[in-house]
Amino acid sequence: MSGSEGDLPAPPAQAEEDVRWMRHALGLAARAEAAGEVPVGACVVKDGVLVGEGWNQPIFANDPTAHAEILALRAAAERIGSYRLVGTTLYVTLEPCAMCAGAMVHARVARLVYGATDPKTGAAGSVFDIVRSERLNHRVACEPGVLAEECGMLLRGFFATRR
Repeated sequence: MSGSEGDLPAPPAQAEEDVRWMRHALGLAARAEAAGEVPVGACVVKDGVLVGEGWNQPIFANDPTAHAEILALRAAAERIGSYRLVGTTLYVTLEPCAMCAGAMVHARVARLVYGATDPKTGAAGSVFDIVRSERLNHRVACEPGVLAEECGMLLRGFFATRR
């Protein structure tokens, strides 16, 4: 799939599904926040069915790779029984970092839907565009900005209490 196809607006039914699953991801982000982690949540959906989910846990797990997206991808791969997650959509409340974007490419995720952009480390269009790079052997269609205000407010509120 070319990068330009991933930039087309989602059809109305798809947009409704995107909001539904992003709300689920926001609930997962709240779990991260309750544990003192940066509030990011992610879920992987295939054919309308939840196949994996995760929330940020690097502090709890003492694992720098325990980002919401990585945990959701791991859970989905285990459930599907394959490291290739063909035909899946990953929903995440914050634009993925380079590590998570690279994992999505390697897993062959079909589509990425994210909420808030990350102007410091975003790798789905803000700082880098790993998910749609023509230099890689797979590209992930990308739908940014779904419930962006809610996702951003959650993050801003979290960091405001830390300052």
